Amino acid sequence: MKHTFYLFLALSCSIFGQETIETSFVKETPLKVETVVNIDNFGTIYYIENDVFNKKTLDRTITYNNIQLGRLHSANAFNPLKINLFYKDFNTVIILDNRLAEIFKIDFNAITPYKNITHISTGFDNTLWVFNQDLQKLELFDYKTQTTRALTVPVQSPVLDLKSNYNYCWLLTEKYLYMYNYFGSLVLKIKNEGYSTLVESNENIILKRDNNLLYLKRSSAVPVPIKMPNLLINQFFVTNETLYIYNQEILQQLQLKIK
Repeated sequence: MKHTFYLFLALSCSIFGQETIETSFVKETPLKVETVVNIDNFGTIYYIENDVFNKKTLDRTITYNNIQLGRLHSANAFNPLKINLFYKDFNTVIILDNRLAEIFKIDFNAITPYKNITHISTGFDNTLWVFNQDLQKLELFDYKTQTTRALTVPVQSPVLDLKSNYNYCWLLTEKYLYMYNYFGSLVLKIKNEGYSTLVESNENIILKRDNNLLYLKRSSAVPVPIKMPNLLINQFFVTNETLYIYNQEILQQLQLKIK
């Protein structure tokens, strides 16, 4: 714990007087799908349409559907070899390989002790970050051994979003943004100044507030506004330094000019 860096910083609207991240237009692509999950370095688009998970490459589209589990609440394709599908109504996660073949099923209803899960995200090895609603805690759960490798202290406000990579996990609540390492130790805590969703890219964070985006470098606790055209942001993603903005009809591609 002595090596843990804990920081609390109350942010204000004064951040808009600071440096901004510039962008440049790359291209736009017509696209009409229900929910875009991710876009990788090769232009592969992962998306959800009518509770069916789709992987669209340049030459073909493959799908996965599980009617028995009902609505597909969310999907995570951070690791394309272990794609996570979360069926919230059935408290169940399905793990797919890169061909969308089912390789693992985690039914949290059948696990002792019972876990009421509301959010999931990818962890390292055979783990998932899961938010346990009953305990109000974030867990790093090993789905092969059915054990919890790490457990955080309870959070005190409703969870809005959860994102992770192999080293860290970011939990956005109505009051704060938390950053944890894979031991479950708190690394960063900042006040939520109206942020509703977030994405992760190379351990940096992009936050959405209203119809604006802000960039939070891993070494900083102060989000910096991203300057870009006036676009409707229904969904957004970052792959390396490429920012994708999706408005249900057009996929805009912008280059982030990060100094």
